[in-house]
Amino acid sequence: MDDFPAGPACPGPRRPPLSVVVPVRDGSAALRRCLRGLRDSGRADVELIVVDDGSTDDSAAVAAGFGAVVLRHPRPLGPAAARNAGARVATAPLVFFLDADVVLHPDAIEKALARFDADPGLVALFGSYDDAPDAPGLVSRFRNLLHHFTHQQGTFCDDARPVHTFWTGCGAIRRAVFLDHGGFDPLLYRRPAIEDIELGYRLTRDGHRIVLARDVQATHLKRWTLAEVVRTDIFRRGVPWTLLMLRSGVAEADLNVSRSQRLCVALTGVTLLAIVAAIWSPWLLAVAASSVAANVALNRQFFRFLAQKGGWRLAMAAVPLHQVYYLCCGVSVLLAMAIWLAQGRPMARPVVPAPRLVERATAALPRPNSTRPRRPTRWTGK
Repeated sequence: MDDFPAGPACPGPRRPPLSVVVPVRDGSAALRRCLRGLRDSGRADVELIVVDDGSTDDSAAVAAGFGAVVLRHPRPLGPAAARNAGARVATAPLVFFLDADVVLHPDAIEKALARFDADPGLVALFGSYDDAPDAPGLVSRFRNLLHHFTHQQGTFCDDARPVHTFWTGCGAIRRAVFLDHGGFDPLLYRRPAIEDIELGYRLTRDGHRIVLARDVQATHLKRWTLAEVVRTDIFRRGVPWTLLMLRSGVAEADLNVSRSQRLCVALTGVTLLAIVAAIWSPWLLAVAASSVAANVALNRQFFRFLAQKGGWRLAMAAVPLHQVYYLCCGVSVLLAMAIWLAQGRPMARPVVPAPRLVERATAALPRPNSTRPRRPTRWTGK
């Protein structure tokens, strides 16, 4: 049995500074690696809570073997409900949400705690996947490296920058604020979707501050297939995220939906139309090739990054996958607008630019004090 240094096996006289909540459904193999990574972080003062969301494998037994508090749902309720359940029973003031197929870097918890200790006004933070994905294969490497690259972009100060979304793959939040805002929406998001992004919108709209900490990283274990990428990008992210922007009136302009990325989506649409029309006018293939070339040029930093990680063969092989990615984004927007109009909703322009939400949150809370001494939070559980 793998003994984890926290959880019910190590009751202590004081609350732990951090509760790690891991939802899982039929993922015992990845979960074992995830929990080993937590154990190897060296923190003996972390409460571990695993929510078994209707698994039919031995996920609950694996979690119990690591000394975790195990909550079990008799039937799948979805990750939003599972994470809410874990946060409700957590005893620490901070809750670190972690996917079961993610392995934290050994210093990730320490770095996250240091940011909260140094900045009382910080409500939530999230990190990113690292640049060394575990799963082999072109699709998996492209997918995970794209996530890493996207989350490493922007203007950072001390490896952090303000954002208005949230991410539960590797993200921490103050428990009291999370519960005060009702947690994730398990009715709107019964399946894996954008429940974390929607919570981020609510938090920043109310003046709370969230940061993306690029030095808080984890390794993603997921093996992607092209069919799963398309299904996820359209139905689990693209369509619900577009509907969220329409419903909330927020004009998104960050991460993978920046203005340049929107232009890339348009260019991909031109490429597709030109290829189809080339049946009647072959010269339009030149238009398609030009659109692809423009897309690559706009993303030259990303392809240069891919070349650094896997050579130019990887970078060139990723070009059609990048086109599929943008195609999914465009299809998502069209489907979401069709759903929106079918519900009889007006197509009003978003009135609140996303960066303004960050500005409001930043202005509403005190600035971090870099000279403030770190509070002692050690809890050995002995």
